[in-house]
Amino acid sequence: MESRLNRVHPFAETSIHVVIGLFALACIIPFIFVIIISLTADDSIRLYGYSFFPAQWSLEAYETVFRIGAQLWRSLFNSIFVTVVGTVGAMLTCILYSYALFRHDYKFRSFFAFFCFFTMLFGGGLAPTVIVTQTLLGTNNFAVLIILMLVNVFNIIVMRSFFQASVPFEIIESANVDGSGEWRTLFQLILPIAKPGIATISLLYMLAYWNEWFIPQLYITDSNFVPLQYLLVMQQRNAQFMALNSGMPSASIADIPTESLRMALCVLIVLPISFAYPFFQRYIVKGLTVGSIKG
Repeated sequence: MESRLNRVHPFAETSIHVVIGLFALACIIPFIFVIIISLTADDSIRLYGYSFFPAQWSLEAYETVFRIGAQLWRSLFNSIFVTVVGTVGAMLTCILYSYALFRHDYKFRSFFAFFCFFTMLFGGGLAPTVIVTQTLLGTNNFAVLIILMLVNVFNIIVMRSFFQASVPFEIIESANVDGSGEWRTLFQLILPIAKPGIATISLLYMLAYWNEWFIPQLYITDSNFVPLQYLLVMQQRNAQFMALNSGMPSASIADIPTESLRMALCVLIVLPISFAYPFFQRYIVKGLTVGSIKG
């Protein structure tokens, strides 16, 4: 009787697969469309608009991108460096703060929980970042790109929830009885259990650092520190920027394929970060089921 109740009707199972397949296709189609547009001649876009079957194919957009030369690779390195270092530092900060909120025997827990939650309700805007930048960090350096995004309250609360859902508090009590220190308990006992949460939050931080362009716009004027995303923003605002950095004469500025070039830069930005998803996938899927199992 129980096996019959748990059995899914073939029609219902097929319907679920079709719906999920259509949803996955709907998520993939926009990116495929961006790739097609990046391979479309700009004249074809101006005459016929965007199309899945362009009248004329062209690699001119990618040729223009790679003519940027040293600035392109420098910006790519900047983005990778800021993303890796920033994610490691932000995760360390997030883990330490959320672990303190998870420990109900920590006497200042309520104060720091309120301190954390209060900032979600009332933000300081740009004024605190400007003060910190002018007094401590300065401009045109990697520190301003990393430290200003080091703390994310939402990620701290989510990480604390992962600790609460996956880590039995008895483990900490047993470790204290055995004479384990706080650092050893956290890094050798707690973190291995909370791998799904760590992977999920790491991916969120990674995406945030990789996609950030607003902070560089405010505090970066030296091209040596321009990340790849800000390079895209500058191209969207001023096609002449691409011409000047590619060594093209002023007369050929009008020949830059602006529409397809935009899409080509989007492809080049999305591809590197997309390779990170397979490494986090199994932990993220496992993390999604933690709450339902423990709850």
